[in-house]
Amino acid sequence: MSKFKTALPELLAPAGDMERFQRALYFGADAIYVGGSAFSMRAAPANFSFEELKKATSDAHSKGVKVYLTCNTVPKNDEIEKLPDFLMQARDCDVDAFIISDMGVMSLAKKYTPDVDIHISTQAGITNYASAAQWYELGATRVVTARELSINDIAEMREKTPKELEIECFVHGAMCVSFSGRCLLSNYLVGRDSNRGDCAQPCRWQYSLMEKTREGEYFPIDEDENGTYIMNSKDMCMIEHIPDMVKAGITSFKIEGRAKSAYYTSVITNAYRKAIDGYLANPSDDYVPEKWVLDEMNKVSSREYCTGFYYGHPRDNAQIFYDGGYKRDWSVMAEVIDYKDGRVICRQRNRIFEGDTLEVLARGEKPYDITIRDLRDENGESIEKAPHPMMIFSFECDKKIPAEALLRKAL
Repeated sequence: MSKFKTALPELLAPAGDMERFQRALYFGADAIYVGGSAFSMRAAPANFSFEELKKATSDAHSKGVKVYLTCNTVPKNDEIEKLPDFLMQARDCDVDAFIISDMGVMSLAKKYTPDVDIHISTQAGITNYASAAQWYELGATRVVTARELSINDIAEMREKTPKELEIECFVHGAMCVSFSGRCLLSNYLVGRDSNRGDCAQPCRWQYSLMEKTREGEYFPIDEDENGTYIMNSKDMCMIEHIPDMVKAGITSFKIEGRAKSAYYTSVITNAYRKAIDGYLANPSDDYVPEKWVLDEMNKVSSREYCTGFYYGHPRDNAQIFYDGGYKRDWSVMAEVIDYKDGRVICRQRNRIFEGDTLEVLARGEKPYDITIRDLRDENGESIEKAPHPMMIFSFECDKKIPAEALLRKAL
């Protein structure tokens, strides 16, 4: 169990693998949630072996950052016997909490790993203070509320539950057409179980109506003759509403996205870190983050944004009718390794040319432009371009750019 105490609110970032974990760590997360080799609601990311999990927790704890392990699938009978060993191995990796949705899993965690905190997943669908209080009585230290609650619902839950119970809420990322992600659409259409970490996201697909005897002749079922994305929702973004979330008593601000890129983790973690710190330095009801922080929301791959259920039912502004995909307008060109003797040493991610203008993303700093001058390879030889993925290169720069900063470019 972690001994670290985080100033509230906690910023909780996602990590689907070690690269994303290190990004969340560098860009200022107070806690990071990850999936293990089993029992996780995200099968697509690489997730963490126990060896990787041990290293991740060690790295995090050295910086005062907590690590939470998701164990929030709905296990079947033949998986139960594997759980005690899985939980105990995870405990030995020094994780700070398990995120659990199933009562049977919780009972095993209490029996075999009683020294590890238990957080109740949003998959449990907690929508009222009675349910939250009961989970606390059963041994949970935190509940992750259903995403369908308003800010007033959460405030009432905080008021009517034990003060020791922590309340975690999603504040950014993808939303789901089904209640707190409990859906069988993927199971029926493609045989991939959304409640066991393998959702194909058919709610994001485009659908049309076809009459049985008129094969190939499609009819509109909503606003467009080409069909509609009738179940596709916008993404959530609450970065402009930090005062309301703090006043409601939310302990932890959770960013969705273990299956998203390391770049997404970097940008969104950095922006919310800056926004939270700005609020804590000036805790007023009318606090709004700096414009550059808000602009960062549009520099990652995302759908249009809305505020979910926080300010009432989103039936009027949360659906996307025209396109189910993400918009990607920026690309990571390189990651900074070091700065020596007036030169920035980098690892390439996309082709870079002499004379390119790139933008620097460093923790807590307003992004700024630099120009690639005197480009050289790892051996110090002058080159016109850095064309090979992961190659080491350097360039001359008057400003010291910190290690782990990213260099990016608008597409």
